[in-house]
Amino acid sequence: MSLLTKSVKNRFAQSYSTIKFSSRKFVNYPIQNKTHSGSFPFLLNPARESKSRKTGQTEIRGPYYSPMGKRYLSDILETMGPYVDSLKFAGGSFTLYPENELREIIELAHDYDVKVSTGGFIERVLLAQGIGDQKGLIDKYMKKCKDFGFDTLEISAGFISIPSSDFLRLINKASTLGLIPKPELGIQFGSGGGVLDPSLTAATTKQDIQHLISRAHLFLKETSTPLLMIESEGITENVPREQWRTDVIARIIQEVGKENVMFEAADPEVFTWFVKNYGADVNLFVDHSQIVQLECLRQGIWGTFETWGRVVRFAE
Repeated sequence: MSLLTKSVKNRFAQSYSTIKFSSRKFVNYPIQNKTHSGSFPFLLNPARESKSRKTGQTEIRGPYYSPMGKRYLSDILETMGPYVDSLKFAGGSFTLYPENELREIIELAHDYDVKVSTGGFIERVLLAQGIGDQKGLIDKYMKKCKDFGFDTLEISAGFISIPSSDFLRLINKASTLGLIPKPELGIQFGSGGGVLDPSLTAATTKQDIQHLISRAHLFLKETSTPLLMIESEGITENVPREQWRTDVIARIIQEVGKENVMFEAADPEVFTWFVKNYGADVNLFVDHSQIVQLECLRQGIWGTFETWGRVVRFAE
């Protein structure tokens, strides 16, 4: 090997890292700038919360409507990592992933201080428990999630009816196993996963807002739950703009507390409305494709007719 070839090889080895995917190897840039503040920090809002933050959190949807591998996620986090607090696997999509690839995605998220959530797949697991040799399935599911490195176990009941006492037991079981419980609450029965069934507009599918608020108070008081997810169906999702249940949102924020909830808002019109009406520090769940648009809005960098030049913060 010539001195020139050896020098080039050494420089190459220092500049790149090799990441292994199954039996193949791909050359990739080393992870860096995990906590960057943008290329123009003097133009960004100094009041923007940094990680780990209690308010102004953004959870992004991972794979579901589109696949997501480590290279795709790496592009997102390498550029937008400081603005992403959590990555959520929707619709049980993580069950389709090969074990090594799933672990690599979760580890990559952790490299950028991003927590990883299971999404509300536990509803499907609850339906399967006790069938045949499936006893103890909930314990097995939670322990496996912990083993893979998931941080957050979302506990939803949009499609099923479950007593609050059982809901509490699930929350406490997740906590005992070292997972962060994240109960999901809503006002529409049969909701989840972008359901478009016209029958869901019927009054029989609607639930009393007081029921949601009572459960929220119970879970926050009796468990270690740090944050509640608010399901968007029946509030803003698949609801005509003029029929949005803004009254429900107002009651949740007033009676439960803005810092204790995260609203599903995976639509630009919806998350724009939230920031406009409740400020840049509202906790929101959006699609991964919307993270740049949402952060520009939170920072007051850009916006629509309703928000351009109007989103401001103050910090001493």
